[in-house]
Amino acid sequence: MTPLEGPLGEAAAAARRGELIVFPTDTIYGLGTRPDDRAATTRVFAAKHRPRDLELPILVATIDMARSVAVFDDRAERLAGACWPGPLTLVLARAVDAAAWDLGGDPATIGIRAPHHPLALALLAETGPLAVTSANRSGHPPARTCDELHRLFGQDVAVYLCQGDPLEGAASTVLDLAHGPASILREGVLGRDAITKLLPDEAALLDSRPSS
Repeated sequence: MTPLEGPLGEAAAAARRGELIVFPTDTIYGLGTRPDDRAATTRVFAAKHRPRDLELPILVATIDMARSVAVFDDRAERLAGACWPGPLTLVLARAVDAAAWDLGGDPATIGIRAPHHPLALALLAETGPLAVTSANRSGHPPARTCDELHRLFGQDVAVYLCQGDPLEGAASTVLDLAHGPASILREGVLGRDAITKLLPDEAALLDSRPSS
């Protein structure tokens, strides 16, 4: 693979060094770094003011990349095949390679998705999986423009990859498959109806649970 050049290459190199980067996804701007470096993920929690009990999600470029860090059952394969790249985060059991990652939250599980944004996918193809959370202070709305991002994070972020137009997307839908029957933890861009069509055996359970 030819190394990326320009701002994208700079962002990939910074993430590999364990520095923080900001880049657009198909939903909102993400704040990310390499997931296997405890000092790096600690920087994410500090910059975002994020509680340690909230796990950092992982973004990947492909399903194959996701399988290297998470355990996929038939449901996960079906959902990822139909919805990725796209706004669906799957909470799965961790694979061995990710068992020691310090992501906060439950050390046995991992939230993972492939974003539908060409810049994000090009970056992830170069870096491998990244720990990425929404680019905002915890409890506040995500930043939509580069100016807002710079005001929030300043020099805490090594590289800002910004697009010209503000990002107006909503957060991804989060679906837990790690604790038995599927459970919608957060209903976002992808609606409940789309998920129940892909998991017809669990449709009644999904319909009976309010999302949070």
